[in-house]
Amino acid sequence: MAGLYIHIPFCASRCIYCGFYSTTRPELRQRYVDAVCREMEIRGERLDVRGEWREVRGERIALDTVYLGGGTPSQLTCEQLRQLFIYINKVYGLSLTGGQAPCKTSCEVTIEMNPDDVTDEYAAVLQQLPINRVSMGAQTFDNQRLRFLHRRHTASQVMQAVNILRAAGTQNISIDLMYGFPGETLSDWEHDIDAALALDVEHISAYCLTIEEGTALYELMNKEKIIMNHEELERAMYERLMDKLTMAGYEHYEISNFAKPGYRSRHNSSYWHDVPYIGLGAAAHSYAPPYRLWNVADIYSYMEAIEHGELPCEREFLDDNTHYNDRIATALRTSDGLDLTTLSKKHRSYCLKEAKQFIDDGLLRIDNERITVTRKGLFVSDFIMSSLMFVE
Repeated sequence: MAGLYIHIPFCASRCIYCGFYSTTRPELRQRYVDAVCREMEIRGERLDVRGEWREVRGERIALDTVYLGGGTPSQLTCEQLRQLFIYINKVYGLSLTGGQAPCKTSCEVTIEMNPDDVTDEYAAVLQQLPINRVSMGAQTFDNQRLRFLHRRHTASQVMQAVNILRAAGTQNISIDLMYGFPGETLSDWEHDIDAALALDVEHISAYCLTIEEGTALYELMNKEKIIMNHEELERAMYERLMDKLTMAGYEHYEISNFAKPGYRSRHNSSYWHDVPYIGLGAAAHSYAPPYRLWNVADIYSYMEAIEHGELPCEREFLDDNTHYNDRIATALRTSDGLDLTTLSKKHRSYCLKEAKQFIDDGLLRIDNERITVTRKGLFVSDFIMSSLMFVE
């Protein structure tokens, strides 16, 4: 089984914090969708001589998840979405029903949407496609902070979007929240958490506002036009998040992710649990053991290469030590932790040796051959993971 990720880089406008590859050129959408469809075909045709995906003896790769991320995938038209799924069916065998009958699939199929893109028509079209999960970037329910981020939607539009999706039949909705805004108080953050809980969605992701080089937010900080919050306040916000969501019945299954029982993100979990995945589109990454591949992060270079029948990607061979380090950096983010039985004898011994002090200090626990980060350890998880990585 494998996951399929399709990067849709189009945005109506850029948020000041976003470091993902995107463009605000809507006139390129159809050409780009055509290129992504052609990339599917090329990857299905090529032999695996460079670590690329292929069909083996006529057998299709079995997809467990599909994820349309961005950018803003909801900037695509309904017909462009339909075109993508026709080709997903053609290459990977994910069926697309016609007529008015809703499409059913055991595959988790997610689309990221902006709340202001959710209309009655768009929500109805989703029901005619294999899409069965929607992820929306709410970020905050304070309109002033939304304007600070350069988000297009308002707080009321988040609530309206959830209601529209529910009325259309969408039963699996995730929203993203953000905390740690300049000047934000703990009380402000509690209001956002309560507003999110009132929506009764199946999944909530919450991230501390971080500053990435090259973003507009980075420039504001460099010019001293904003002052970020102290770490102590951000820690208190994270603790309040964990307390409120777990009390409301959400499972804290990954550092930044919470789900009602049975509603973990299967696609994102594949990244954390060493499951192969295919990445299509500009800047998309793939993982085909023992290789990691990534497409060029330029929409023009990407489209031109695909139109000439070439895959515009680079690859990296993952040796055993690199693979172990990747496992440390991903598995320990989750409540499932790291399964020691999957490690080589060398790496298991190394991991246990380096983990001993953290276990003694109550930052890690080991149980049934699994190492997990404790609640206390979550606040220093980056340090723990870097300490457990193999260095020759």
